Amino acid sequence: MFELHAAGEAKGMRIRIQGEGDEQALTDLQGWLSRDPQARRLSVEPVSATGATMSTLHALDIVFERGLDIANFAVAYANWRVAKAAGIHGGRNLTYGGTTVDIGHLDHAQLADLLRRLENESPDTGTPLS
Repeated sequence: MFELHAAGEAKGMRIRIQGEGDEQALTDLQGWLSRDPQARRLSVEPVSATGATMSTLHALDIVFERGLDIANFAVAYANWRVAKAAGIHGGRNLTYGGTTVDIGHLDHAQLADLLRRLENESPDTGTPLS
């Protein structure tokens, strides 16, 4: 299972997708985003964690610099999830502040709306997402 974490930053909004032990799903998503004509414009940075014997892919950091980036990511993520549905065990939880939301049932429009609301919300408010 892996989770999405969101944080505001000066030049945009940063989403962290954590692998929760599912490194292959992160690798698949990173490849999917790099091949998607719209999503490949996003800044996607792998985050590694050092384990007992080697470094492993721990997370992906994705930065949205404009509203269109949110829509492009939402569509690409939803398409990836549908294409990989039989084999994906993670990527269903979005965590923002102290709130975790299951996004596995959201279509791309609903996910984009949620991300836009996150972008407009201060992570320090602790306001629950609904």
